[in-house]
Amino acid sequence: MSSPATPTGRRVMLVDDSSTIRSSAARYLTQAGCEVIMADDGFDALAKISESDPDLIFVDMLMPRLDGLQTCALIKHHPRFRETPVIMLSSRDDIFDRARGRTAGADDYLAKPFSRESLVHAVETHPLERKAA
Repeated sequence: MSSPATPTGRRVMLVDDSSTIRSSAARYLTQAGCEVIMADDGFDALAKISESDPDLIFVDMLMPRLDGLQTCALIKHHPRFRETPVIMLSSRDDIFDRARGRTAGADDYLAKPFSRESLVHAVETHPLERKAA
């Protein structure tokens, strides 16, 4: 039996307009051994994604300017990042929001407030697929 993937060494992008959510999630992920890249909205994330080349991306669903659904769709439309797991974050945990996230291309959905365990588990459950240089 294979053991779950370890988050150590994973490069994780965290996109959320709340500085409180960004700082607590970054703390949890850093303690788990991840390298964390933070962005405060979709535009900031799109500006940083090519340079940071994240292994996994958490995106808040509801943000001003460019929301998480639009951000996810743009990421998934790009050939280089099509296979990068995107996990939607939202304080609304209902079937409609989950469906909207899937339609935009999200690989998973995590309700806020999240625990350290649920955040780290989300990283562990998505395979690490390094992109060809």
